Amino acid sequence: MRRVYMDHAAATPVRREVIEAMLPYFDEHFGNPSTIYDMGSKIKQVIEEQRVKVAKLIGAKAEEIIFTSSGAEANNLAIKGSALAKQKKGNHIIISAIEHHSVLNSARFLERMDFEVTFLSVDEYGLVDPERLASAMRPETIIVSIMHANNEIGTIEPITELSAICREREVSFHTDAVATVGNIPVDVNGLGVDLLSLSGVSLGAPKGIGALYFRDNLRLMPLIHGGIQERGRRGGTENVPAIVGLGRAAEIAVKELPDKTNHIGELRDLLVAGIHERIEQVKYTGHPDKRLPGHASFCIQAIEGEALLFMLNQEGIYANTGSACASKALKTSPVLVAIGIPPDLAQGSIVFTLNSSNTREEVEYVLEKLPFAVERLRSFSPIWGKKTAA
Repeated sequence: MRRVYMDHAAATPVRREVIEAMLPYFDEHFGNPSTIYDMGSKIKQVIEEQRVKVAKLIGAKAEEIIFTSSGAEANNLAIKGSALAKQKKGNHIIISAIEHHSVLNSARFLERMDFEVTFLSVDEYGLVDPERLASAMRPETIIVSIMHANNEIGTIEPITELSAICREREVSFHTDAVATVGNIPVDVNGLGVDLLSLSGVSLGAPKGIGALYFRDNLRLMPLIHGGIQERGRRGGTENVPAIVGLGRAAEIAVKELPDKTNHIGELRDLLVAGIHERIEQVKYTGHPDKRLPGHASFCIQAIEGEALLFMLNQEGIYANTGSACASKALKTSPVLVAIGIPPDLAQGSIVFTLNSSNTREEVEYVLEKLPFAVERLRSFSPIWGKKTAA
């Protein structure tokens, strides 16, 4: 059976070049980088070389990169680490209502520690209004976190404008860039951010590796206490093979990003146009223009998203209903609720995320199979006949 994978926001295959770069560090070069003899010091140097590669991808300095186990850990360290380091200055945190669960739940955790959290609402496209952020700021505000792009609806936020508001007030600004790094150009200085999270999953690196950019002279309380690894900001022996994988993936991304962006943008446009032509009563979610190039998300009337995924699975097509971290929650997506999608329509959510490996032929295959799956599901729906009659 043919296999068409269009859920790259959830996972990407590890690139062959990345695997080859990692392999020697499982057995041949296995030393602990904290040891003082040459088997360790050489590995320490290798880690620093990867730090340079990751920094180059986002326009940062090598010493501003902390390696983590994931984008989720990077988000936790950014939010909790900043808040705990600054709690003598204030206790107010601002995040958007459509953040990833690792940001939302970090903020909710801090609420239980007597921090106050403002959840900014978004418009129908998922955009945060800079004026709304400015109005929410207080003298005791210590950190703001707005994601660079939403992995469920694809909308890219006006980070440069939002961070400028924080900079004027000397408030730290963090952005979750897991969805953007490796998919669009990202420059921390152009964005004006103080902290930025990224993940290896988006780059063709292995799962279980990420990084946090933090601007020089920023205070950050460690969450994992141990030795002096990562200059004391994250204890624990470094995952050297994964760090090497992330560095190699970042190196490849720097070279391939322009071609990748154009390629997946063209495929996305073909997919969106084809779905609108072939299926009625479909709502394209997220901003029509200010969105990730390989991201296409829809709510389809009178179907259930998970049932549609199972039917597509039978045809060898792999997509998702939203964030992979929330897909098993069995409740209406909070992101879709935040942008005003009615609950019955939100149940019909489907998200396609494309990568360089996808082809025009694969998009055409999806456009061939998807309408039949939707038609079959609607034939079982008690409301579909009423909707079309209306």
